[in-house]
Amino acid sequence: MGDPTQPSSVPPHDEEHVPVPDDAPESGARTVAEEIIPLVEETTTVGKRQVVTGRMRVQTVTDTVDELAHADVRRETVEVTRVPIDKAVETAPEIRTDGDVTIIPVLEEVLMVEKRLVLKEELHIRRRVGQETVEVPVTLRKQRAIIERTDPADPVSEDPAT
Repeated sequence: MGDPTQPSSVPPHDEEHVPVPDDAPESGARTVAEEIIPLVEETTTVGKRQVVTGRMRVQTVTDTVDELAHADVRRETVEVTRVPIDKAVETAPEIRTDGDVTIIPVLEEVLMVEKRLVLKEELHIRRRVGQETVEVPVTLRKQRAIIERTDPADPVSEDPAT
C-alpha cells in the first residue's frame, strides 16, 4: 500500500527532498513541498561601428568672367624747349629751377683768336602731370564648389563627368 509514515491522503510522489544551502541553519534533512525559482538577470553591452550612410562628391569649377577694370593712372610728360642764348660766359652756369621749369645750360667752346666760353642755349624742361581714368578689359577667375550626395550602394566613379 504505501509508506506507513505518510498520510494516506498525500501520494508519495508529491513530496520531494529539497537541498538546503550551506548558510541555512541546519536542522537535518528536510522534506518540504517547496519549489525553487531561479533568478535571472540580463546585462547589456553597448558598442558602435561605422556604417556608410551616403557618399559625397565635391568638385571645384573655375569660371571666368570678363569685366572692365577701372583705375586712375598718373601720367607724367616732359616738354623740352630750346632757348638760343649765344652769350659769352666766364664760368659754366649751374643747373637751376624756375618754378616748375628745370633749366640746363648747354655750353660750347669756340676757337677764336681768343678762347671764350659761350652759352649757346638753355634747355627748359617743364613737367606736366595729368590724371585720367582708363578702362582695361580683364579676365577674372572665380571658383565654386559642386557637392553631390550619392547613394552608398553606388560604386564610386573616378570620372567626374558621370
